[in-house]
Amino acid sequence: MTRPTRYLAAVLAMAGLLLAGCDRDNASNAADTDTPRANASEGETGGSRKGDFGPPQGKPIDAVLTSPPLVPPATGRDYPAKVVVSLDVVEKVMPISEGVDYTFWTFGGTVPGSFIRVRQGDTVEFHLRNMPDSKMPHNIDLHGVTGPGGGATSSFTAPGHVTRFTFKALNAGLYVYHCATAPVGMHVANGMYGLILVEPPEGLPPVDKEYYVMQGDFYTTGKYREKGLQGFDMEKAIDEHPTYVLFNGSEGSLTGDKVLTANTGENVRLYVGNGGPNLVSSFHVIGEIFDKVWYEGGTKYQENVQTTLIPSGGAAMMEFHMEVPGSYVLVDHSLFRAFNKGALGILQASGPENKEIYSGLEVDAVYIGDRAQANMEAVTVAAESASTGDLTVEQQVKAGEALFLGTCSTCHQANGAGMEGVFPPLANSDYIAKDPSALPRVILHGLEGPVTVNGTDYNSIMPPMSQLTDDEVANISTYVLNSWGNPGGRVTKDEAAAIRKVKPANASAGH
Repeated sequence: MTRPTRYLAAVLAMAGLLLAGCDRDNASNAADTDTPRANASEGETGGSRKGDFGPPQGKPIDAVLTSPPLVPPATGRDYPAKVVVSLDVVEKVMPISEGVDYTFWTFGGTVPGSFIRVRQGDTVEFHLRNMPDSKMPHNIDLHGVTGPGGGATSSFTAPGHVTRFTFKALNAGLYVYHCATAPVGMHVANGMYGLILVEPPEGLPPVDKEYYVMQGDFYTTGKYREKGLQGFDMEKAIDEHPTYVLFNGSEGSLTGDKVLTANTGENVRLYVGNGGPNLVSSFHVIGEIFDKVWYEGGTKYQENVQTTLIPSGGAAMMEFHMEVPGSYVLVDHSLFRAFNKGALGILQASGPENKEIYSGLEVDAVYIGDRAQANMEAVTVAAESASTGDLTVEQQVKAGEALFLGTCSTCHQANGAGMEGVFPPLANSDYIAKDPSALPRVILHGLEGPVTVNGTDYNSIMPPMSQLTDDEVANISTYVLNSWGNPGGRVTKDEAAAIRKVKPANASAGH
């Protein structure tokens, strides 16, 4: 074969290979388009190209919306439907912590907003109504929507108006929704976010309990737990320095008399979102291991997970089986957010003990401090009375007791007895009787070096509790002064503020 002939033969062979490849690609594309989802490879859903199961069937269905931490029931359908979602925008003042109020902007009157549950393939007709007394226009961007703006471009709604748009839920998963009106970060930081679950066509595996939890970071003009109505601080938000990091929009929303509940032997599923607007969540349940985590709210799951990352504007589903009774603490494992900014909650499991799995005792206060109390109403009452100038010693004592049991009782004991040879007693204390102002001073600045209390020498370190507000320091001090045989009296907020400004020589750095 001559050289030109060999060259021509090579070209023809290459062309044949290319044509064969094109045929295979065309066949593959045809399969992607035409093959039913049931024939997809294991774990593959086909994405939005396989999410249209045809036109809606039957009469339109009004969506059941629930407030956190509740979740609507499963759709229970094997066909696509037209689902009507009606959601109200409500601007309202609500507590962000005990004695602390904030003007939230909400979907459905709660933070996070109402939980929405539909089925893949459903056609969703969305009605967004902005209440007439709102001060701002709002819209909604649903991450479960395929289309520009996720619905935001179709839902700009002025106060007193209603907008409507329709979308097809093409992708199964757990999706965040939020307001996207400028300045977007401010609207989200004020609580305008929630979750929409798009069930796969076969539904999700049944479980015994389902709960809705969503993290958010908040930026108030006052410091953490500073009482009264607090405004939004744009500079803190831009600098990403939140005052609060919270589950379900309020400190204590999942503790005390608001804990989540389950029984031993039950399977629990959590739908957990992160509204942000800034922080990533390291979500963890102390004392549990997630049997399954549908990471990033998608289709596939990981097993045996301790802590899962949830990005701002993202979500995850997790399941676990309750083996033994007790209190299981939900936290953002960026731990100062949990214990100093509010990102914690409780799942309380009831049932018979199982000593073969776990034999230990539990003390709520070790982890959650004052959140172990049934409620913190006494703190709210004291704050309200302080704002009107009517605060009594009795109110301070009650508020101080609630705060003491979480902040101080782990070391000094609930009865003020301390720990022999380690932590000095606060009960019948000659150290306190000699100088009552030592109480707020040591709380605020700590104490390092030897002290003698009731004839016994101590040389441990008391870390400073400077994160406490002046009124919290005053109330705790007043409680201790009026308890366990101590001399009585009171410490005022102004006195605590003055003591905060003067650092003593034996102040502690905390270590």
